[in-house]
Amino acid sequence: VQALHPTLIVLEATGGLERAVTSALATAGLPVVVVHPRQVRDVARATGQLATTDALDARALAHCADVIRPTPRPRPDAQTQELRALLGRRQPLIGMRTAAQNRLAGTNARLTKDIAAHMTWLNAAIATLDDDLETILRASPLWRENDDLLQSAKGIGPVCARTLLLELPALGTLTRQQIAALVGVAPLHCDSGTLRGRRMIWGGRAHVRTVLYMGTLVATRFNPQIKVFYERLLAAGKVKKVALTACMHKLLTILNAMLKHRTPWQPQEVQ
Repeated sequence: VQALHPTLIVLEATGGLERAVTSALATAGLPVVVVHPRQVRDVARATGQLATTDALDARALAHCADVIRPTPRPRPDAQTQELRALLGRRQPLIGMRTAAQNRLAGTNARLTKDIAAHMTWLNAAIATLDDDLETILRASPLWRENDDLLQSAKGIGPVCARTLLLELPALGTLTRQQIAALVGVAPLHCDSGTLRGRRMIWGGRAHVRTVLYMGTLVATRFNPQIKVFYERLLAAGKVKKVALTACMHKLLTILNAMLKHRTPWQPQEVQ
């Protein structure tokens, strides 16, 4: 590939299967970018290509790269990759534990012991991963400082802070509009002519948004500033889910500013 002197190499995200190739290309100093498959598919549809084969998809990917020209990002260091791998392993274990807890309620006595033993193993595995994450993250001064900054906001616990740091590395480097769009909490206009439609959110990083939602739920109860903002929206007639989404947007904006300016949570941030 180096002999071809490429100016840009674009791959589709394939659930992690692209990581080895991406790592090898980046290590070789080649400009590589991983894009969302939906983005490539949308470009293909826009040009009238509805069929999908390996050859057609390769052409669509090349056309998408030529039209959009995504910017290559720096390759994560070894420590960041290890932390992301640990966090990525933790997510399915949490899902398995939740599923096991749900099965306990409706299962017969014969299977209860087996499910309980499985949950014990899951709890131990999750605890081990949490300890490993804590040890590696706290060993780095920069990771430790960023973790402490985020957790200075009431509602942002260890899981939420580390998910934001590892799955949203652009946090603290983008504008508030850009970071909101990246997570998928930016209100999108649905207007046409004289029609003024409802604002809605769409796209973004689903897992980050889910974790941020849980942190915001806690913040609306225990963070005085977010709580006041939430209650003011409800008093203005906003639906609870709409108010919570607005609080997610507000909290994310403040967290982004905190990392950008290297300052902990300030009570006067939200009036």
